[in-house]
Amino acid sequence: MATDIEKLEPARPAPPAAASRRFASLRWRILAINLLGVAILAAGFLYLDELRASLVEAERAALFTQAEMIAGAIGDGAVAATGDDEPAILLDRVRLMLPRLVRPTRARARLFDRDGALLADSGRLAAAARGVETRLLPPEEGDVVGFASRAYRRLTALVSPSRNLPRYRERPRQWAADYPEVLEALAGARASADRIDEDGRLIVSVALPVQRFKRVLGGLMLSADDRDIEAGVRDARIAVLRLIAVAFAVTVLLSLYLARTIVRPIRRLAAAADFVRRGVGPQVAIPDYRNRHDEIATLSRSLTEMTASLHHRMEAIESFAADVAHEIRNPLTSLRSAVETLRRTDNPEQADRLMAVIRQDVGRLDRLITDIADASRLDAELSRETFVAVDLAALVGVLAELVEATADGAAPTLEIEFGDRRPIMVQGIEDRLGQVVRNLLANAMSFAPQGTAIAVRARAVNGKARLIVEDAGPGIPEDKREEIFRRFYSARPDGEAFGGHSGLGLSISRRIVEAHGGTIRAENRYDGRGRVLGARFVVDLPLSRAGGQPDPHTP
Repeated sequence: MATDIEKLEPARPAPPAAASRRFASLRWRILAINLLGVAILAAGFLYLDELRASLVEAERAALFTQAEMIAGAIGDGAVAATGDDEPAILLDRVRLMLPRLVRPTRARARLFDRDGALLADSGRLAAAARGVETRLLPPEEGDVVGFASRAYRRLTALVSPSRNLPRYRERPRQWAADYPEVLEALAGARASADRIDEDGRLIVSVALPVQRFKRVLGGLMLSADDRDIEAGVRDARIAVLRLIAVAFAVTVLLSLYLARTIVRPIRRLAAAADFVRRGVGPQVAIPDYRNRHDEIATLSRSLTEMTASLHHRMEAIESFAADVAHEIRNPLTSLRSAVETLRRTDNPEQADRLMAVIRQDVGRLDRLITDIADASRLDAELSRETFVAVDLAALVGVLAELVEATADGAAPTLEIEFGDRRPIMVQGIEDRLGQVVRNLLANAMSFAPQGTAIAVRARAVNGKARLIVEDAGPGIPEDKREEIFRRFYSARPDGEAFGGHSGLGLSISRRIVEAHGGTIRAENRYDGRGRVLGARFVVDLPLSRAGGQPDPHTP
């Protein structure tokens, strides 16, 4: 009765290493491999270097444009000639103009004179009317938002290329020498610089000369942090993060589905194989996945065929053991009866007859044991030996000559025919193929009457090597044409001593031929009037790639 596979779950407790094997399961491996790409994408979203660099350059260009307008306004409206006709910047007017010029922008403006002293700072200008110092402050943030913002800035600072920039430090009393770009502006050039403040923010600074009639009167420095730049990059990162979240969810679902379609069938097949190994029940039904049309279906089909072959092999072993016990029991019974009778008889003639029976039974047991041992080793040897190219025609010729040389004068003769005498190459084990030939020749000679001939033909026919052995004996009963290949079947000619054959020769021959991918069959020869002329055994074996050519004259 087949076992319900839905209940095929291992009943024994998990070993101590089960936890480690659980994480080595295909399900986790599939999930990890599929998530690897998403993890790389998630790590890469922090960089976005090209977008950040383009935004920084746009901020720098905007600061240069604003600085040019502010420097031009100061040069036109806050410069006057001194007593020695030297133009100079009017400090009071600058301190009134600078906040208004900078107000539309988010930049901080600082003006230095020709000697490098700070004249005005839009971030620290005091309101003239109230005497209050003003400073640009960042927007207020709540505790949670502030913590998240600071954590985000620190995280991005770790992967940002700006982390290697010089630090921005602002002294209580500032001079142009503190800022190299201002020194270049006082020399009449345009300059810019990037720095990092203590909070990890990028500070972009530009400096331009303030001129009047081509004379440099001071240096204007405009600076701005990367708050707007970070906002743009953060928005881009959030958009990418949304895509990553969707990709992560889809990847996990697809991975679990893929793992379910692979891991679950494999586990069910493994459970079924485990039941077969433990021998639970007479037969285990392997899960059928043939409708999948993939590797799982191939595995299911292979396991099903393997299980069926295993059960067939087990049944064959049981049947073989029963047949062996039956065949050995007969000579043992006869042997025991003869020995017991021999102990009680005083008649020399009867004792001689009993000794003859004992010798006959011992010989029969010896043949049986030899043939049984050969049959039991057959499968193992066939699976272990290496197939090589064998010339079937040459092998038959050598064995036929050996049989003729060892036969007595009353034995039938052999008529050998090899077609055009070309090699007939097959892949196989030469000793085992020779055993088939010897068994067929021995069987034919035991049935062929004296004075007759046994025909032996070997040819290549339709891509196969064909061996035919014909005798002139009584033939084979029609209902026994398959039974003669059964183990221990023995129907011997009249007059032959009982026990001379074990009945395993033709059975072993069929197993050898089938192991070589061939077939063997038995049939009768008839004349034109339907009378039996003898028996014919036909063996077909696949030709090797270097095999002989088909004989065009062979039907």
